[in-house]
Amino acid sequence: MNVPMLLSPKVSTAYLEYNATLRQGVEKFRAHGYSAVPVLNEDGYYMGTVSEGDFLKYILNKGKLSLKDLESVRICDILRDGFNDPVNIDASIDDLIDRLMDSNFVPVVDGRGCFVGIVTRKRMLEYLRK
Repeated sequence: MNVPMLLSPKVSTAYLEYNATLRQGVEKFRAHGYSAVPVLNEDGYYMGTVSEGDFLKYILNKGKLSLKDLESVRICDILRDGFNDPVNIDASIDDLIDRLMDSNFVPVVDGRGCFVGIVTRKRMLEYLRK
């Protein structure tokens, strides 16, 4: 058993671009119903994960904001360092399980650091159940 067997590939994964606006992020969260999504730069490198909590914290710290106001702020401005670090595609299953204990999904990158997809906690549990 290896990471690629559990992988939801990039083409099947919702993500945000590093320079997208907060408004675009809010709309993506609203459309998909996720609580967190990976953030990628224009070259496909994984930059971090942004959560609904990150949006909420920013909005609460700024006070009353309209959707129009959210167009002037970029995802990169609210991204937290070290939140939901990725695993390499050749990571061990034990490492993956350890990471899934603390997160709903783990981002997966190739040897260059390019995002290739995610492994979800649900997918891992389904595999272990079988």
